[in-house]
Amino acid sequence: MADKKKSYDNTTEEMIKKAHCDGVQTVWDRLEAQQPQCGFGQLGLCCRNCNMGPCRIDPFGEGTSKGVCGATASTIVSRNLVRMIAAGAAAHGDHGREVALVFKAMAEGALEGYEIKDETKLKVIAYKLGIDIESENTEIAKEVARTALWDFGKQDEKIITFADAYAPKSLKNIWSSIKVAPRNIDREITESMHRTNMGVDADYLSLSLQGIRTSLGDGWGGSLIATEFSDVMFGTPKPVKTFANLGVLEEDKVNIITHGHVPILSEKIVEAAEDKEMIELAKSKGALGIIVAGMCCTGNEISMRHGIPTTGNFLQQELAITTGVVDAMVVDYQCIMPSLVDVADCYHTKVITTSEKARIPGAQHIEFQPQKADEIAREIVKNAIENYPARTKDKIKIPSEKMDGIVGFSLEAIVEALGGSLNPLIDVIKEGKIKGIAGIVGCNNPKVEQDRGNVEVAKELVANDILVVGTGCWSIAAMKAGLFKLEGAELAGAGLKAVCDKLGIPPCLHMGSCVDNTRILVTIAAIAEALGVKTSDLPVAGAAPEWMSEKAVAIGTYFVASGVFTVLGTVPPILGSSEVVELLTEGVEAVTGGKFVVESNPKKMAALIIEHIENKRIQLLGKRG
Repeated sequence: MADKKKSYDNTTEEMIKKAHCDGVQTVWDRLEAQQPQCGFGQLGLCCRNCNMGPCRIDPFGEGTSKGVCGATASTIVSRNLVRMIAAGAAAHGDHGREVALVFKAMAEGALEGYEIKDETKLKVIAYKLGIDIESENTEIAKEVARTALWDFGKQDEKIITFADAYAPKSLKNIWSSIKVAPRNIDREITESMHRTNMGVDADYLSLSLQGIRTSLGDGWGGSLIATEFSDVMFGTPKPVKTFANLGVLEEDKVNIITHGHVPILSEKIVEAAEDKEMIELAKSKGALGIIVAGMCCTGNEISMRHGIPTTGNFLQQELAITTGVVDAMVVDYQCIMPSLVDVADCYHTKVITTSEKARIPGAQHIEFQPQKADEIAREIVKNAIENYPARTKDKIKIPSEKMDGIVGFSLEAIVEALGGSLNPLIDVIKEGKIKGIAGIVGCNNPKVEQDRGNVEVAKELVANDILVVGTGCWSIAAMKAGLFKLEGAELAGAGLKAVCDKLGIPPCLHMGSCVDNTRILVTIAAIAEALGVKTSDLPVAGAAPEWMSEKAVAIGTYFVASGVFTVLGTVPPILGSSEVVELLTEGVEAVTGGKFVVESNPKKMAALIIEHIENKRIQLLGKRG
């Protein structure tokens, strides 16, 4: 690890060296200290689901072939996989529920500071759900909120309302035929945990189907609700110019980084930092003003709605603090390293936790309550301002690199750019100017060179006339590499370049945070319905080149269950069971039309996607004469 290049991004490499000089341990150092990692765990062959273990199965068949209870390798691997899916779906579901509860309170007039900013989006959601759209907006919002919260807790066997309203009929028929239509967002997570308990489900096929059902409750339920309701309350994203990388921080201003995933808090931090009183307080401390910058998916949320700059993606969170100018790192939940407190101890930075479900020992805790949103946001901003004079001058180093680009391509924004319909996009795919669409999503993982897979796969695809859309930490990597600039079209093939130039769009489109993968699902569904075909017939594919989170396992699974060919760049812990591998890479395709492929080499990953998209395009054109 010591001599291996750790990041594709030169800024990250530079700050890793600074961290070492400052005596700061980073995620790469901790990974190196863990070597060699447990081989049984990497194959998914260890089980700690009861206290007769932990058990592990010999992958070579020369030792133990069953756990103490008699569980086989396939049982253990599938149980572990389903628990990963359940954890990922729980993270997104809890996010969605939190947004839905704020949405409900807003509609009932119980919250100040939140409002309906996109009336059109509210009515579109209501119409899809079969709710009367002729009522007052607050009455519509109340009924929409009631329907969403019902999907978290209903006790019948019918498909959840949001999935029924948004998913194409062809997909719902497939889910019904194999009994994986999600019945309740929380129920599927609970049932997954029950089935994987000792002495319950031991059939890898049965377990895997429950994993699929749980993931669909995420993609067409919890995540979808979070995205749709956030758009109504904070505005549906439209293209806006912004900047990314650590160079967005400024030495002569108070720097506040919002990190995590939930816009309920970050929206309020942005507002508070723009308050004249707060700006004057900052000036009284010697600063010229206040910078709010995002990190990870909270960064995506506020950048696509306000043009707020983003400091970086997952693996840059510690390095942002090593600049010596971050006065407060304000976190909510998900993808937050507990190590931030240790790094901050070497500088002046305050790490402020805000969620009662995501505390970090050593951090300052200011619990966020939507009922006091404005007051608490101002308290947090004030804490950052008052910390500004505590900086240590000789520890300050801000990299110069930052990249501009255009973000905020919601489905609505794409349709608007196309003149009000998806037909022009469909036409250029038929004509071959664009061969297809690839969605790239996911995280960073210190096991691989940061950003390299995310960027190089995208570059290969656009060079072959494939339009790339994406979310999460991929989108921040793409922005840092210039793929969200209009000039990025110079990297595209002739057909895609012509389309980009005509529409005034970059070759890679930012669609939001990781919970916003539902935007990609809904776009695919809309194209399929416009063409009268199944989603699996479309020239589309998905990829997660550097994934690391359990959320990514849930995301990948609901894409495959929705008929999308999906390539993973880091190996999931399933190789200990040939039966589970065969099911996910071959067997599932016969039912849903989607499947997983694992390929760590970016060029080979891109080649697989290109081949799949070209074959699907030929087949689709043949079907349509």
